[in-house]
Amino acid sequence: MTAATFSLVFLFVVALTLGLRLWLSWRQARSVAAHRAAVPSPFTDRIPLDAHQKAAYYTRARLAVGAVELFVETALLLVLTLGGGLQWLFDRAAQLFEAGGLWHGVAFLSLIAIVSFAVGLPFSIWRTFVTEARFGFNKTTPATFVGDLAKGVLVGAALGLPVIALVLWMMQATGARWWLWVWAFWLSFNLLIMVLYPILIAPLFNKFVPLEDGPLKERIEALLQRCGFKSSGLFVMDGSKRSAHGNAYFTGLGAAKRIVFFDTLVERLTPQEVEAVLAHELGHFKLRHLWQRVAVMAAMSLAILALLGWLMGEDWFFAGLGMHAHGEAAALALVLFALPVFTFPLTPLTSLWSRRHEFQADAYAAHHAQAEDLVSALVKLYRDNAGTLTPDPLYSAFYDSHPPAPIRVAQLRNA
Repeated sequence: MTAATFSLVFLFVVALTLGLRLWLSWRQARSVAAHRAAVPSPFTDRIPLDAHQKAAYYTRARLAVGAVELFVETALLLVLTLGGGLQWLFDRAAQLFEAGGLWHGVAFLSLIAIVSFAVGLPFSIWRTFVTEARFGFNKTTPATFVGDLAKGVLVGAALGLPVIALVLWMMQATGARWWLWVWAFWLSFNLLIMVLYPILIAPLFNKFVPLEDGPLKERIEALLQRCGFKSSGLFVMDGSKRSAHGNAYFTGLGAAKRIVFFDTLVERLTPQEVEAVLAHELGHFKLRHLWQRVAVMAAMSLAILALLGWLMGEDWFFAGLGMHAHGEAAALALVLFALPVFTFPLTPLTSLWSRRHEFQADAYAAHHAQAEDLVSALVKLYRDNAGTLTPDPLYSAFYDSHPPAPIRVAQLRNA
């Protein structure tokens, strides 16, 4: 393949992806607008019309911001690749360190991260202080936002810079099969982060307090005993400090496993409903969904690194994406930008797999708790989080990690 041919293929795939994503967003906006006049029949007695309409307006507002962000991200992608932006950043890093050296590679990739962060920051601010605030969800103060931003940058640098340096060193020092060494390190690092995150990282951003004694804790402990699950604790997180949305999740591996409830969730749901939500999350654990995802991540990362090992020897790959410089850092940067474009068609497959896991976890919850309690909890979460009840079927099939509310509720009631 020639560089010119690859440039044309890349440009065609970028345009096709942009068009498809905008078309799907248009379909979603049209669907929620067309159905906002009436609450769908399974929910008419539980969700008032004004809440349903709020969900429609909220969905459309998020889609509008997402469309603008998509145009900006696509423009940035083309400027950095075909427009020569990556080569320009490569040359700027060469003014600091010798080109091709380890620290030059770290500086180059860091400059890319800074540019990407700077472009994405205005959208993060807009979503938080305009979209979320407009619909009554934002609880984040400017001070909290800036503090989170600073802590996120520091944590990212503390973890990311050594990882980048070690990966580049392995690429240079371990021979033709470097990608196997990098893969083993990358997999180990991700597993380590899963263990350390709830202990060291999450507490930097949120306050976690043990779940108080009472009926809810008794129900949860009885459920854990029935399901044969052991954790390092039950915690309530101050999610209301930043958002009015509610959730619950598992975090950690091994002895570091924790069950975390947003304080907003505990306040809005009854103990029976919280128990049902937790039973669903336990279903993910007991059915080994996490480990299935880890296995797929491991296989995909191995394939990507092997592909990178081959592409590093192909001149057309570098020149076709706007770089005349070669080397480990340049190849990493190009793959990080080009790969999402070419793997976007896999999105509906991963979404389908995720929805299948959700159905399985729902079935597990219906067996170990009351299905109607989970239905009641889900309806409250859809209402309080302004989740749309009428997504476009094609948009949902492409993107949604969870089944649409009517299908999910119907499945639970037939369990």
